[in-house]
Amino acid sequence: MTRAIRVFAAAAAVLATAACVDDTSEQAGATGEGATSAEAGVVNVYSHRHYDTDQELFRRFTEQTGIQVNVVTAGADELIARLESEGSSTQADMLITVDAGRLHRAKDRGLLQPITSETLEQNVPSHLRDPDNTWFGLTRRARIIAYAKDRVQPSELSTYEALAQPEWQGRVTVRSSDNVYNQSLLASLIAHDGADSARAWAQGIASNLSREPSGGDTDQIKAVAAGTGDVAIVNSYYLARLQSSDDAEEQRIGNMIAPFFPNQDDRGTHVNVSGAGVTTHAKNRDNAVRLIEFLSSPEAQQLFAQGNQEYPANPSVQPSATLAAWGEFRADTLNLSTLGELNAEAVRIFDAAGWR
Repeated sequence: MTRAIRVFAAAAAVLATAACVDDTSEQAGATGEGATSAEAGVVNVYSHRHYDTDQELFRRFTEQTGIQVNVVTAGADELIARLESEGSSTQADMLITVDAGRLHRAKDRGLLQPITSETLEQNVPSHLRDPDNTWFGLTRRARIIAYAKDRVQPSELSTYEALAQPEWQGRVTVRSSDNVYNQSLLASLIAHDGADSARAWAQGIASNLSREPSGGDTDQIKAVAAGTGDVAIVNSYYLARLQSSDDAEEQRIGNMIAPFFPNQDDRGTHVNVSGAGVTTHAKNRDNAVRLIEFLSSPEAQQLFAQGNQEYPANPSVQPSATLAAWGEFRADTLNLSTLGELNAEAVRIFDAAGWR
């Protein structure tokens, strides 16, 4: 075993121990076998994503290029902290995480380097990537309103802002304000409406909750299906996965709920991304760029869409049949780097609003 192998394997072991339960409440794992660094044919990845889809994509990349992909999976905060701690000695070439706020955080801490790639500039729209090209969106997630079909008419719904009105008191379910998806949604409201309006919205939602925030997005959908609240603010793929599940009970729950895309008459529905960047001290920089390029390709984007019910970042690729059945929607084109820039202000507003 080379020194590089030992270092990357050690990182995998530490992160496996530190791994947290992520946004889908699945336990993160870690693999790091066979890792080497500064050698042809290898790319070492720190990833917050844990889906079978991603493993299949890495397998196809290796099959096509001969480049071995070694992956460590853990929570985003653990991975970012690890990169900071390792500094120039890190064996990680690439970071994959969810939410533009986290990608911005990694950039802000000097953990990602800018790259030039005509392929990525062609495949990833400008508002889904960092203006300095330190990270690129790979998949899109719309933050939708999921409503109980037997208790809510679509005509009652319109915007995120409207859910803060008194008629929704005791009817809204949403996860904790600690969650970065909510922080990014609030950051987008700050960007569009200003801090005062965003504060009023957060206070209104906190007053309208049907229960104390608990669990992930799937838990919010299940709560609405069980009658605890009438609407939930969730990411689109959680509902799409329930509706397309092979599990009969999950499918039953999913089909009790319908999606609504808010703010279609103005700025569009808030969207976020999972994305990737090349680490500042990457030993296998070119291989990392090739892997990100591959993940933005129509072949990979198709698998992201079909395997995990995420919207493709590459506009040339169609969404899954489940998402296509929901219809097209207008998406907010606010540059996602803004979400990271306004994250701290969003957290302060949540704390002041009493949304725990």
